[in-house]
Amino acid sequence: MVKLKFHYAYALTAIFLYGNIWPVDILFAVLVEPNRRRILDLLIERQRSVNEIVEALGLSQPAVSKHLRILKEAGLVEVRPDAQRRLYALRPEPLSELDDWLAPYRRLWEQHLDALERHLDTMHDPDSMQTRKEQ
Repeated sequence: MVKLKFHYAYALTAIFLYGNIWPVDILFAVLVEPNRRRILDLLIERQRSVNEIVEALGLSQPAVSKHLRILKEAGLVEVRPDAQRRLYALRPEPLSELDDWLAPYRRLWEQHLDALERHLDTMHDPDSMQTRKEQ
C-alpha cells in the first residue's frame, strides 16, 4: 500500500489521517485536482523539469512543486536528478490499478452502448420500420 506523508497544512490531510485507505481512493483524491491531471497529461509525452511544467501550464513554480510533491507521494510520478534540475516522469503502475478497478464499470457501460447501437440499427432498418407500421 502507498504510504503518504502529508503535512497537516494541506487540504488533503484530512483524507489521509487514517492511514489505511485503499490505493484507488488515494488516486481519486489526488486526481480530483485539475492541475494535477494537466501535469500528468504533460508527462505522458515525456519527462519534464519543473520549469517546463510551469511554462506549459502558466502556474507559479511553488504551485507546480506542491502538485508534483503530492503526485510523487501518491506514486504517480517519479523524479530523478539531472545536473542542477530534477526531471519528473509518469509512473503508469498506479493508473493500472485504477484501470483494473474501473474494468467492471467499463464492461457495464459497453453493454449499454451495445444495446443502444442495436436499438438505433433497428430504427434505421427499413424492414424494421415496416414492421412497426403494421403493428
